[in-house]
Amino acid sequence: MHWIIVPVVLPALLAPVIGFVMRHDITLARAASVAGTLALVAVALGLTAAAADGTPQVYRLGDWPAPFGIVLVLDRLSAVMVLLTSVLALIVLIHAIATGWDDRGRHFHALFQFQLMGVCGAFLTGDVFNLFVFFEVLLIASYGLMIHSGGRARMRAGLQYVVMNLAGSTLFLFALGTLYASTGTLNIADMALRIAEIPPEEAALVRVAALLLMIVFAVKAALFPVQFWLPATYANAPAPVAALFAIMTKVGAYAILRVHTVAFGPGIEGTEDLAATWLFPAAIVTILLGAVGVLGARRLMPLIAFSVIGSMGTLLVAVAAFSPGATMAALYYMVHSTFAAAALFLVADLVVSRRAGDSLTPAAATVQNGLFAALFFGAAIAMAGMPPLSGFLGKLLVLDALRAPGDMAWAWGAILGGSLVTIVGFARAGSALFWKSTAIALPAADEAASAEEAPPPGRRPGPAPAAAMEIAPSLAALTVLGALAVFAGPVAGYLEDTATQLFDRDGYIGAVLPPTEEG
Repeated sequence: MHWIIVPVVLPALLAPVIGFVMRHDITLARAASVAGTLALVAVALGLTAAAADGTPQVYRLGDWPAPFGIVLVLDRLSAVMVLLTSVLALIVLIHAIATGWDDRGRHFHALFQFQLMGVCGAFLTGDVFNLFVFFEVLLIASYGLMIHSGGRARMRAGLQYVVMNLAGSTLFLFALGTLYASTGTLNIADMALRIAEIPPEEAALVRVAALLLMIVFAVKAALFPVQFWLPATYANAPAPVAALFAIMTKVGAYAILRVHTVAFGPGIEGTEDLAATWLFPAAIVTILLGAVGVLGARRLMPLIAFSVIGSMGTLLVAVAAFSPGATMAALYYMVHSTFAAAALFLVADLVVSRRAGDSLTPAAATVQNGLFAALFFGAAIAMAGMPPLSGFLGKLLVLDALRAPGDMAWAWGAILGGSLVTIVGFARAGSALFWKSTAIALPAADEAASAEEAPPPGRRPGPAPAAAMEIAPSLAALTVLGALAVFAGPVAGYLEDTATQLFDRDGYIGAVLPPTEEG
């Protein structure tokens, strides 16, 4: 089925056309980018429907059989992640166009499409080497998006981001070399067969490779102790770019789920204890660091960035259990946290653009102060995990899945304590931005000024009210969060089937490898 490769090919073909043909015509570039992203959403919906029967579908490039050729694999998990990416991209793209962010540099839309190519390719690929390739594609595009519209602080944060991810890419290559030396393959399904055949006493190299991959994926997921790149990167990136980057950390979480469930992890002697030894305690510390960062932040954008770190800790605590029930909870929370983070960054952009900066200090209330306060309140309670939005249900599912005696005290304590501290941090920020600001009088007009110079009654000087198209993307993200709560039953049911399919190694291997390779 050729539709499987469309989420990779469509943005890959569209990006150079926009970059070389339309870079001087912003209207044409916007039209092409929106049309391409809409088409990607439609294709993702079709792929999700095609994957719903529970049978993995394999696309063999050049019709070469695995493990000798490149394969893309469509199952419920990859379909959900591609759909999540496409819907998020459409929301972010509309915000970037409505607020004019895309017009502050020539290559925004081309880089945006290359980013989608890399993310979708990472979710669909069936071998670890091409996972590395797609990682590099999305990282190269993200470098350009990160420094879009320039600025000294943005360039400094971008340099840190580049250096950190280059180090991660180097470790990735070391891990790939070690894996190939010990197994003779980099196809995920083929690795699962060969690693299972290696005696535990001879699996030292495999353990080294598995640990290196865990570190690499932890860098992408902003997991302790390699989370320090994220606050500066997200806080200094253009707001629509930071909102799109909400899916970037999920690529790391997805890679941990896919590789360490199918090839390593539970049931594979020699590598099954990696999660309990490394991933679970690192995720606990990540939750606490995110919460403390939210409470201590003095600017709005870093506060949101630290909340993303805390949400990744909560997600990876569930992933570390490596069980179908915990994975279902992790997937639900993954979808929720992606849209919650995006909503926060988009709302923050609307607020910051109407203030002197993003400092959490009282200032004169802007026009539509009540509307922005309501939007911020909705996004904040979603990220903090308060009802009635889906964050409450997501954390409840995670807590319910982590009731093992050895894990419950640490996981529940960290998640509940982190949620409380995060709520306090967001309450403090919202109070400074919206409540205290109403008590501050605007500077009085000079007594010598003429009456014509005074603002009209009932209006405050400052930026014009936000247009409907500027607010619509933030509302759309919050609407998705509400829909996740209203339709939690069907969504959780689909994700439960997704988690069950993920742990069906034999089904995945049988779909990817020819019958002769299965034996």
